[in-house]
Amino acid sequence: MLQELKVSQFAIIDSLHIEFQGGLNILSGETGSGKSVLLKSLGLLMGEKASADIIRTGSQQAVVEGSFNLKKRADIKKKLHEAGIESDDQQLIVRRVIAVGDKSKVYLNGCLSTVNQLREIVAPMIEVTGPNAPLIEMTGQHDNRNLLSKSYHLDLLDQYAGHWDKRKVYEEKYQMLHALRAEILEFEKQAQTKSQRLDYLKFQYQEIEKIGLDPIADSELEDQIKSMKGSHKILQFVDQCESMIYSDEDSISSRLKILQKKAVEISMVAPQISDKIAKLADAQTMIDDFIYEVRQDLKKINLDADSLEEKENRLSQVRKLQKKYGPDLELIAAEADKIKKEISELENSDEHIEKLKKQASQLELDLKKKAEELHVARTKFATKLSSEVNKELLDLNMKGVTFDIQNNKMDHLVSTGISDVEYLCQISTKDPKRPIAKVASGGELSRILLSLKKCVGQSDYPRTYLFDEVDTGVSGTTAEKVGRKLKSIAKGQQVICVTHLPQVAACGDVHYSIQKSAKKDSVSMDVIELKTKTRVEEIARLISGEKITKTSLAHAEQLLSDSH
Repeated sequence: MLQELKVSQFAIIDSLHIEFQGGLNILSGETGSGKSVLLKSLGLLMGEKASADIIRTGSQQAVVEGSFNLKKRADIKKKLHEAGIESDDQQLIVRRVIAVGDKSKVYLNGCLSTVNQLREIVAPMIEVTGPNAPLIEMTGQHDNRNLLSKSYHLDLLDQYAGHWDKRKVYEEKYQMLHALRAEILEFEKQAQTKSQRLDYLKFQYQEIEKIGLDPIADSELEDQIKSMKGSHKILQFVDQCESMIYSDEDSISSRLKILQKKAVEISMVAPQISDKIAKLADAQTMIDDFIYEVRQDLKKINLDADSLEEKENRLSQVRKLQKKYGPDLELIAAEADKIKKEISELENSDEHIEKLKKQASQLELDLKKKAEELHVARTKFATKLSSEVNKELLDLNMKGVTFDIQNNKMDHLVSTGISDVEYLCQISTKDPKRPIAKVASGGELSRILLSLKKCVGQSDYPRTYLFDEVDTGVSGTTAEKVGRKLKSIAKGQQVICVTHLPQVAACGDVHYSIQKSAKKDSVSMDVIELKTKTRVEEIARLISGEKITKTSLAHAEQLLSDSH
């Protein structure tokens, strides 16, 4: 629902702020008061093109801002979320800034956006229900684009018939068929280059497979090699120790023995040295113990040179694979499984294609059955809806105009079935039935749409309907009926209606007056919400023109009383 509209420096609007309400919102005003300007500003909220020409004279930019309540529009909130736009407060604020020099901008909840994003979320779309239902749908003498769309015709019919669940099931299966056919086409293309592809894949697979990749064990190779190389340094140290202590001609052990021998000789003449000789023996024992312990530790260390070389070679092979397929060994192993699967599919591609074709054929038979069921049901409901719309048209005094729904059967499946639905109109008994786009006038289109909306009822999601001049060419009792139908459509939704008829205006839940005033150097426009007294006066003006009489005032009060 459109809650607020703020417009500044736009055409003849200096500054404007309207707070719309749920239900039927009436806009009225004298001819030339600026209603078309207001509708143009609403059109900008839906993504219509803007140019600097609409900027108020003397200003550098025009701003149009609209606030929408999204409490009952989970679909729109989902779209905003997918676009990375937050809507936590259940609101969508659209802001368009039209500036001189092509510097216009669009903001959605404060996020800089594009006009295309705006159109996708807010603008009138062909679909009237389902995931693409618009927030605003504009209908008027010069804007009945939806009613002229055959897709819209089908959507309205399915909404009336309550076929959306069946149609959704059909559409999902149709997408599955589309995906299957695309897969078949891809495999058939692959078959043309199957031999080259197979050779390449087999080379890749053998390259990975021949080393028997073990992601866990191979990831430890580098640490193992470092450890083994460290062991060789220990071996070198032990060899050096043995050489210096025992093997060398001038070794530590031989020198100690010489010292011990000389100490014994000296002790003969110097008995006090006898006690010191034992320390040389202790030193010899400590050296011998050191060598023994180092040798024992060495036995525990893996010093297999062949094993080290083998590990180094394997690490080199693993590094080559990593350089080609990526550093993650588990992903390389997974890639090998993927390649193996593709090899199998290519080697059995003919069989696989036949399997897919069989699935597609079975799915197509199922779709044809569902499409036929939908088509039969649509034909039945098309007759029923046509009959109800024609009753509504008679009620609107559109004598001689006959509405009809043509439902032709197509010879091929499309995403919505096999039904080619189009709305037809017959202006008189002498004229043939032709597409409404070619024969109905703007006013007739608006009333046909009004009748359709009345018969079809509310769609899946509430929205704002803008009706412009829907009452053109009607008066009296017919005008009252137009008002009542608008009020009926507005239940649970929002209708904004521009009208010149007092009978329609009296049906509104809220009434705004559009007024244009001349200033010294310019013209400006204001929109004023009418309360009890001013509303009676405005409806009286619609009845009798500028000269309001007691009779027109009494009539206005009576219309308001009868309509509420």
